Amino acid sequence: MTLNARNREARDRQDFQQTGVARVCQGRVPATMANRDELGKTVLTPGELIDTALHPDESTEPATGQGRFVWTETGYDRLTERDVTDIASMLQACSEGETELLFAQADQTRKRFVGDSVHIRGIIEFSNYCMRNCLYCGLRRDNHKLRRYRMTPDEILAASENGIRRGYRTIVLQSGEDLHYSTSDIARIVEGIKGLGDVAVTLSVGERARSEYATMKSAGADRFLLKHETADAELYRRLHPGRSLEMRIECLQNLKSLGFQVGSGFIVGLPGQDISTIARDIALLKLLDVDMAGIGPFIPHPDTPIALYPAGDVAMTLKALVVTRLALPHANLPVTTALATLRPDGRKLALSCGGNVIMPNITPAKYRKLYEIYPDSASLKDPEDGGIGEIALMLETMGRRISQTKGDSFRRKRR
Repeated sequence: MTLNARNREARDRQDFQQTGVARVCQGRVPATMANRDELGKTVLTPGELIDTALHPDESTEPATGQGRFVWTETGYDRLTERDVTDIASMLQACSEGETELLFAQADQTRKRFVGDSVHIRGIIEFSNYCMRNCLYCGLRRDNHKLRRYRMTPDEILAASENGIRRGYRTIVLQSGEDLHYSTSDIARIVEGIKGLGDVAVTLSVGERARSEYATMKSAGADRFLLKHETADAELYRRLHPGRSLEMRIECLQNLKSLGFQVGSGFIVGLPGQDISTIARDIALLKLLDVDMAGIGPFIPHPDTPIALYPAGDVAMTLKALVVTRLALPHANLPVTTALATLRPDGRKLALSCGGNVIMPNITPAKYRKLYEIYPDSASLKDPEDGGIGEIALMLETMGRRISQTKGDSFRRKRR
């Protein structure tokens, strides 16, 4: 790295350290998300982050009991004035009554703000090559036991067409960070999918330059998924060698400024994580005002450096989903495959406590088993169409239904 590049990197890091986002991530200050002065220091404009007119009635104070913060019907509004400690208190709800109350109120909030329809997104995992070396991921660069693959553009378009024919209104293109596919390659694929029908296209291809994101947006991409993974800057550095949380957040801010519907999220149960880390994760999602948040448990992969650590706790994952629903009432919250992998009834559980999106895997069968972020994924048992018919039947038993729309951001519709 040149001297000028090092100086620029140091200056960018120093600038980031002064932002409200960084101060929340590093745990140096409470995450008072309604503090417009603090938010004004971030790249995002304060008006994009906080909608003070959402629920102006401040007359109902949250109830408290047994020294623990308990959510009330209007609690989602109060969260913007609560710091990480209060979020952590909700995550620590232990008694059966406290947990049931949180789950019920998250389900009510989901019903009130995003309705009973469940959005179905078809995921195509088109490459398992990755230039990164994340300690928890089976796709990591140094996993030489994994047989690698790349789908051709024609294969991607064929899988997309099959998904659209089956009823999917959103196609999600996901891969490792694989620069084999240039920005123009991805743009042409997006244009091809958009030409197949009235569908949304979501990209999940990792960190790229803002100009590259702009090209993808111009080609017709509607959404972008980029999980922040953990809001603890030091933990992020340890788990992602050579990478930084600052860069991750810069990418999210670039995507947002370009007009993408932005999804982020985190992993529950990472080695070194604690309750306050998860609380900061939720605070960061609120601060970034994401359109979608994916929350799933850590599942160890045998060919990674942290293979011997235990899997993330299902109960804590559900609590994190619940509190995120209360914090972001208009967000789309998917049922993660990792949760369904640890619990056969994971989809139903997540849908009953705030979830409103399912993302079936429609990758061709010959590739699906090779996209092994973690072993024994629940998606391996699904038919090539992702089991959309079985999902419809499951939702019917819950009094829910598959949405007939593309499932655009509820927050943007509200505005």
